[in-house]
Amino acid sequence: MTREFSAWPPTLPEIVNFLLRRFDEHGRAPTLLGVGPMSETAVTAGIEAARDRDCPIMFIASRNQVDSREFGGGYAEGWDQKAFAEAVRRSAREASFDGLLFICRDHGGPWHKDEEWAARLGPQEAMERAKRSYAGDLEAGFDLLHIDPTKDPGLPAPLPLELVRKRTVELVSAAHAQAQRLGLKHVGYEVGTEETSGGLTEPSVLEGFLQSLCEELKSIGLPRPAFVVGQTGTLIRMRANIGRFDGEHAKKVASLLRRLGFGLKEHNADYLPQTALSQHPDLGITAANVAPEIAHAETVALLDLAQREEQAARTLKPSGFAELLEKLSLESGRWRKWLGPSEQKMGEEALLSDPAMRRKLVEVSGHYTFGHEDVRRARRQLYENLKKAGLSEDPHREVLEAVKASIERYVRAFRLEGLTSEFRSHAPRV
Repeated sequence: MTREFSAWPPTLPEIVNFLLRRFDEHGRAPTLLGVGPMSETAVTAGIEAARDRDCPIMFIASRNQVDSREFGGGYAEGWDQKAFAEAVRRSAREASFDGLLFICRDHGGPWHKDEEWAARLGPQEAMERAKRSYAGDLEAGFDLLHIDPTKDPGLPAPLPLELVRKRTVELVSAAHAQAQRLGLKHVGYEVGTEETSGGLTEPSVLEGFLQSLCEELKSIGLPRPAFVVGQTGTLIRMRANIGRFDGEHAKKVASLLRRLGFGLKEHNADYLPQTALSQHPDLGITAANVAPEIAHAETVALLDLAQREEQAARTLKPSGFAELLEKLSLESGRWRKWLGPSEQKMGEEALLSDPAMRRKLVEVSGHYTFGHEDVRRARRQLYENLKKAGLSEDPHREVLEAVKASIERYVRAFRLEGLTSEFRSHAPRV
């Protein structure tokens, strides 16, 4: 057996190279899965799925979900990077999981924190904050950093590629210097963005950008990216992928990136039908991220439990969970980013006056409130009421299993089962 990895565990860049070679040799390779850590439940569900299916798992945290204390932390459990990493590792210990686990930054970079965009920070301040955020990632032991300087409230989108390249190099340089100071040799990088038009969506433009980027990175001794984000036609609005997954385009982009030595990372794979997901390993998509669908699964499971609680309302003090979740979710306004064309056409007044639409808005934005102390308290009361009324032996396990089932449909489609054991067979024996 050829020893493909120099040590165990392998780094993400080593795994990407392994999968690229596998595709060249066999015409297919498993697609790695990145799970959005919207809550501790999502983290535990992802780890249990990886344990049960013997596969790697990546957790891909956006800056809104997890960030440094100086920037207000994140909505996901109030985590900063250190607390997030500790929660992931604690969940792994509690689940007796000793497989491959990677903690990743999704959409790091300037203006990817909602507050920064709203404040229309200047470029220098936004870039410095991004660098400090990456430094927090590295201090917490993150394995992969997505370098994404493709947003700027002061310029029309898409940004000029020369500016994107310049800012990418500046951010990689700062992150790499920090990694060296910390003695970290395992860190990988991801570049590109999920824009649906212009910019880096055309293969020829993407190739030119990557070649010039890598030439500059090499000239100053910086590492090449492991992943490049490529557009496959996906676009999420409300509870659906309203884009048109384009397998032929994905195959073309994956082939281009493989020739250049990169893995194609797809964002927004949520809600794709099983037929499309099952094509991913044959198309050469090296990894795919899923987040809103995971959060939706948890929110719906909790709301279903709240409906069950109503059966015992006459004998127990109601938790008020569903009402509180709706109130805080709608007040947050975060549902606006998920509105599709039909919802936008209705207008906000009509949306908020329709009970069925309010339920849908809560389903896509409820997870933003899970870290709120009042929601935590109501959730605990909900669980306690269900147990006392004999309506559920373990309400949290029911929620966990719902989230886990959502994750496992990707594990199956991406042919990930047993992959960790296969990787072990290619590593030096300890």
